[in-house]
Amino acid sequence: MNKFWERVGFIYARVAIGAAFLSAVAARFGLWSGAVDMSHFSGFIKYTGEVNSFLPASVIPFMAWAATISETGCGLLLIAGLWPRWVALASAALLALFGTAMAISFGIKSPMDYSVFSASSGALLLSIRSCRK
Repeated sequence: MNKFWERVGFIYARVAIGAAFLSAVAARFGLWSGAVDMSHFSGFIKYTGEVNSFLPASVIPFMAWAATISETGCGLLLIAGLWPRWVALASAALLALFGTAMAISFGIKSPMDYSVFSASSGALLLSIRSCRK
């Protein structure tokens, strides 16, 4: 019975983290508001600049696209269950970097309020669990 719940928990975490990544990407393009267009993404570029306030402005569009591509890839691969160890590890690193940038730019309360480090630690546990298979 323990193995059953372990498996359920593993799948649940994988799908939850993957769906969270994809939900964030969907919002960047206006999918949740029903108005899909690039004007929403320009708002995300602005937010990326705020989160990464310590970086030069010239790299912010690249960072916004890199985050979007990374989150889309990690989200899809986590849900599909492909390369779970490496994708979960990449997801943990991506979330840790995001949380750290939020903490630097907005203070530690911001990533704590949005459970960024909790999600990162969950993804790290997924990568460890994937090694034991």
